[in-house]
Amino acid sequence: MTRFQMRSLHSIVMTLALLAAACGKKAAPKAAAAPPVVLGPENLAVAMRTTLQSGPTISGALAAEREADVRAEVGGSVVSVSAEQGQRVAAGTVLARIDDTAVRDQYLSARAAVRTAEENAGLARRNAERSGRLAAAGAVADRDLEQARASATNAAGMLADARARLATAEKQLAKTTIRAPFAGVVSERKATAGDVVQIGAQLFTVIDPSSLRLEASVPAGELGAIHVGSTVSFTVNGFAGQAFEGRIQRINPAVDPATGQVRIYVSIPNVKATLVSGLFAEGRVATDSRDALAVPVTAVDVRGTAPAVLRLRQSRVQRVTVATGLRDDVAERIEITSGLAAGDTVLLGSAQGLSDGTVVRVRKE
Repeated sequence: MTRFQMRSLHSIVMTLALLAAACGKKAAPKAAAAPPVVLGPENLAVAMRTTLQSGPTISGALAAEREADVRAEVGGSVVSVSAEQGQRVAAGTVLARIDDTAVRDQYLSARAAVRTAEENAGLARRNAERSGRLAAAGAVADRDLEQARASATNAAGMLADARARLATAEKQLAKTTIRAPFAGVVSERKATAGDVVQIGAQLFTVIDPSSLRLEASVPAGELGAIHVGSTVSFTVNGFAGQAFEGRIQRINPAVDPATGQVRIYVSIPNVKATLVSGLFAEGRVATDSRDALAVPVTAVDVRGTAPAVLRLRQSRVQRVTVATGLRDDVAERIEITSGLAAGDTVLLGSAQGLSDGTVVRVRKE
């Protein structure tokens, strides 16, 4: 065997030895899979069909359609108060009384003056009639007849004046009794027994809660989409989860030059007296409404060239391009016209930072 052949044989033996050693070793283990990301219900939303509405949003405070400040029409001391705040009253209910001593004296004097004037007028009328008969018989001069008739006319004028004074005194006397102007609820009481009030002093405020009004503003550019009679949907502080409706009753014909907005007045039926004056309301004039597949507005990522959502399918995150339609800013939902189906689960909040293909496990409450 030549030296070259011996070297070749040695190389083959070494190669076989290395292969045998490699076969004897175990295969290296694969890298461990990443654990799934745990998400809670607050990070998930389901695409579902619902009614979406669009239109200009409005906000404002509720006010009573009928509200009256009951003021003193005569001065004097408040003798008694018969109504308290929150008390329901009928039209004409006595709320308070003002001392009527001086006014009653004037009334009694005026009534006595009327009786005297009636007697004088009756006597003058009879004298005039008697003088007329005597003048017809030639028993009295024409001058005496004219004087009798003038006396009767003056007496009739004095009677009319006395009756007018009595009517004024009666009205003044009636004003010492403070009454409710209409059926409603006493919302404010400023009078207390013993107070000395002047003419014009506010004593009570009475409101009619059966019909409320919402005053709000809309941009002038939205005027073409609204009209008298348009439906207004709104929510009210203190009534979470409840929706209310009203209708535009009036639209101010002038634009506020400072804000570029127009005031609207929405009439709100409140037959059950559920709502109260002063509550803050937020809503929208419904100019478009449709039944559509929708997801929360926050689920749609609009930062790319096309809107997209992260959908959860078979425990994996999938980035899906979608087409959007009507947006409901009050319900905070947006229409999905393509890309999703009813029942699809989309990601919200911090879960929107997950990458495509991430394995997800949903935590059950």
